[in-house]
Amino acid sequence: MGEAINDLQRRLADGLAKIDPYHRLFGRPVSYRVIDGQALEVTYRDVAGIADAELQGVKRLIGRDCSCTVSPQTAESVTVRFVVPLK
Repeated sequence: MGEAINDLQRRLADGLAKIDPYHRLFGRPVSYRVIDGQALEVTYRDVAGIADAELQGVKRLIGRDCSCTVSPQTAESVTVRFVVPLK
C-alpha cells in the first residue's frame, strides 16, 4: 500500500505542473490521508477556483477511478478533495 501511495504522490507532483497551466492546484497546500486502509484522500486547500477540465486532468493523472468534491473553504477559496481507492 505504501508503494501505491508513493507512486500516486510522485505522479501528481510530476504531472500537475503540466496539466494545471493556471496553477490552481499546483503549489497549493496539499495533504494526504489514508482512510480505513482502503482509500487515499488527497486534499488541496486555498484553491481560488477550478474548472471541470482541470479536475478531469487530475483524474487522468491519478489513473484510476476516484471521486472528487469541491467545497467552499472561504468566500474566496475552495477545497478540492479526491478520494482514490487503494485496492
